[in-house]
Amino acid sequence: MALSLGFHILFAVVGIALPLMMVIAEALWLRTGDAIYRDLAKRWARGAAVMFAVGAVSGTALSFELGLLWPGFMRFSGPIIGLGFALEGFAFFTEAIFLGIYLHGWDRVPAAAHWLAGVVVSASGAASGILVVSVNAWMNAPVGFTLEGARAVEIDPIAAMFNPCFGSEAIHMTLAAYAATGFCAAGVHAVLLRRDRTSRLHRAALGIALAVGCVASILQPISGDYAARVAARTQPVKLAGMEGQFRTRRGAPLRIGGVPDSEAGVTRYALEIPGGLSLLAYHDVHAEVEGLDAVPKRDRPPVSVIHPAFQVMVGCGSLMAAVATWAGVVAWRTRRLPDGPRFLTAVALVGPLGMVAIEAGWIVTEVGRQPWIIHKVMRTADAVTPVPGLIFSLAGYTALYLGLAAVTAVLLTAMFRASRDAGGAEA
Repeated sequence: MALSLGFHILFAVVGIALPLMMVIAEALWLRTGDAIYRDLAKRWARGAAVMFAVGAVSGTALSFELGLLWPGFMRFSGPIIGLGFALEGFAFFTEAIFLGIYLHGWDRVPAAAHWLAGVVVSASGAASGILVVSVNAWMNAPVGFTLEGARAVEIDPIAAMFNPCFGSEAIHMTLAAYAATGFCAAGVHAVLLRRDRTSRLHRAALGIALAVGCVASILQPISGDYAARVAARTQPVKLAGMEGQFRTRRGAPLRIGGVPDSEAGVTRYALEIPGGLSLLAYHDVHAEVEGLDAVPKRDRPPVSVIHPAFQVMVGCGSLMAAVATWAGVVAWRTRRLPDGPRFLTAVALVGPLGMVAIEAGWIVTEVGRQPWIIHKVMRTADAVTPVPGLIFSLAGYTALYLGLAAVTAVLLTAMFRASRDAGGAEA
């Protein structure tokens, strides 16, 4: 399941953000009449179609895995979270329908209607991601039912969907998708712009991608602050594991780096900011922060995994926010996009970091909840299938994802070469 999620999430976030960039490019064409933006919108639309198709296949595999690998989880939670999955299905099919209209509607439908079809693709892609996140958020803060023995009764699927973690996770994940995809695309075009300084297409693409990526990257720390306060209220043990906080204390420090030692109950070699964690979690430097010692060892997450993953996520996000600030300050002062060699190199270097941060963030979210699959309701060990021989399932899904990755690479490379051979600048 971890392998499947780690693969699928990369296509999911591109499916959320790339249609927005595509719509912005077409809007600029409608406003200015500059054909370079129409060309760019078409190129990004073809890329979005490939990513959508591969994401659909990998997402379908995930739906099978839910039933095959987690029968105990689905038996208990199916009636509670089914609404979120059902609505996500509506969003998915809406996106598919209007993506088809967008791809094949150039010069066949009015320009405004064509652009609106792209807007629907962008909105439904974001809605699809948010609805899936609502299910994950429920696993972190399960509400909307009453526990009667081992059964869930008095089920309220609306309350389950809008659980205490829904807002923070939906905002944080959606911003992460825009930041990661924007910077990834900007990194590609920064490299190509360094090779061909005269390319208007790469310059236009870099501007749009940075606009999306930079805005999201600068807003992301604000959403992170909100998410930390929600975690302190709903999952204090996860927050303690993220920060390597072994002991409950007032004025808990915020740690940068460090190596957790679970046996000794300390995090070594970290740079500590006094009172920083208390301030982050409760906006009070003297507030008491619950440590890992508040629960038995069997109920603690693996700190050696989630603390480094959290540090990687924050580090990648900080570097992206720094480059975003650089771009914003220069653009505000000069009224133009910075395009010097040092800036383009910086954009190219941070380009992949958003995807790294997303993978690290999902490790924090999922591993940080352990040993629970549903927080304080069902343990992961009680939810997983008892059927032996899962190594064969792992091998099969690994082969599937390797094949999908190869097909994606071949298709995108072929599209790249076709545009070059046609005389256009590489996208």
